[in-house]
Amino acid sequence: MKSFNKKSFFVFGVLILGSFYSFVCLSSKDEKPAKPNIIVFLVDDMGLMDTSVPFLTDNKNKPKEYPLNKLYSTPNMKMLAKQGIRFSNFYAHSVCSPSRTSILTGQNSARHGVTNWIRPEFNNKGTYGPENWNWKGLTKEGITLPKMLKEEGYKTIHVGKAHYGPIGSEGGDPLNLGFDINIGGSAIGQPGSYYGMENFGNLKGRKKRAVKGLEKYHGQELFLTEALTIEAKKFISQSKEERKPFFLQMSHYAVHSPFQSDKRFQEKYKNKKVPKKAKAFATLIEGVDKSLGDIINHVKNLGLGENTILFFVGDNGSDAPLKIESNYSSSFPLKGKKGTHWEGGMRVPFLACWISHDKNNKYQKELSIKKGMVQEQMGTIMDIFPTICDVVGIDIPRNYIIDGTNLKKQLSGKKNNRRKEIFLNHYPHKHRSSYYTSLVLSNWKVVYHYQIDGMPKYELYNLKTDPFESKNLVEGKPTRLKKMLKALKSELYDKNALYPIKNKEKLEVIIP
Repeated sequence: MKSFNKKSFFVFGVLILGSFYSFVCLSSKDEKPAKPNIIVFLVDDMGLMDTSVPFLTDNKNKPKEYPLNKLYSTPNMKMLAKQGIRFSNFYAHSVCSPSRTSILTGQNSARHGVTNWIRPEFNNKGTYGPENWNWKGLTKEGITLPKMLKEEGYKTIHVGKAHYGPIGSEGGDPLNLGFDINIGGSAIGQPGSYYGMENFGNLKGRKKRAVKGLEKYHGQELFLTEALTIEAKKFISQSKEERKPFFLQMSHYAVHSPFQSDKRFQEKYKNKKVPKKAKAFATLIEGVDKSLGDIINHVKNLGLGENTILFFVGDNGSDAPLKIESNYSSSFPLKGKKGTHWEGGMRVPFLACWISHDKNNKYQKELSIKKGMVQEQMGTIMDIFPTICDVVGIDIPRNYIIDGTNLKKQLSGKKNNRRKEIFLNHYPHKHRSSYYTSLVLSNWKVVYHYQIDGMPKYELYNLKTDPFESKNLVEGKPTRLKKMLKALKSELYDKNALYPIKNKEKLEVIIP
């Protein structure tokens, strides 16, 4: 056998190292992330009826289309509903900041204390609202979903509206809350303008609600929804290049006012028999839907679809600029709209799916999502936190209280018999509906209006027989009313809720 000389040994070593290096590089390049990618696609002011996807069902649990579904065009949401699951009874708080905070904390607003939308400049508690409600919002020290995901190795990306705290507060900057990237998120709750030609509000005399971080698009014929989508796609690609799983909170300013028309879609609504602002609103809806499709296609093109789960959700009831008749409007046939105590103020669209199906994918085996099904069992905005923690395998600290429920069983198309069918919306402030608390418990709903004018007022509905809240049953069901009010009072006590204040007196719940 011929022995190696030093030169031969050196060449052999180089070849071996080179092969090993090539193997490692190729393996790393093709390697799937250690954890599934997660997208929370959050739309501002999008209610249950602001889509061509029917979420309401008939008595056989089949989707039922209503007139408002025909006004809008959301083909990508339709595609999502076919390949994933939609919830017909998904609740959010009646205004934005409470719901957004609940997504990041898994807690009810009565517990985390952000019970009203946060005005950027000052405490907007309302005349009788609690002075010490949590209007400063989230802080660096608090537990948040992006912070926990970041600790698990995720690239955490926030794009769009934040509204987690006022100007100058820690919550005013998503980077303080666990996000690695923040594009466009600040203390503001609505954009100064949707138009790139108007610098998204960065104009003299209009900077109060200007969207920051998009200077490269100023002066361009580009809509805000599109600019944010471009940025989101860029950071998804960056995450793949870094071989890190990503958490994207795609948080559109749309469809909040100002109701400016997205010119890409306005021709379609030209002849619709609705007010001009409602036509503009419809273009905002379609722009959001296009963004959804663009992001889905981008994830697929990067080869990440089978490892990416998407949750689509609105943050409160609809605020479409449609006429109000007998308290029915943009959520019809549901009663009420954003900021009200009726179902139209709190029911929102919720869809979940894996972007690309693969029955052999280990993540999809662990979290099976039923295709094309309508889930009638209740879901809430607080459920997103524990569900994502379960998907990723995060242990929630034992001393941290979660109000949400893991949706795993419901996403698979089954009923979760261990779920407590309850949703509390505590609103001790002034808005379209003022100083009230509502509680949905199984098929019943009670509303308590605090005694600002001397005596409390009550509403009671059976949502199974009267889902559109047409008949107040207070007079005919006194025993049921007391039972519901006791449950409401217990929930407020459990969450250390703050109450309206009149003449320095705390207005607690009085049971008749």
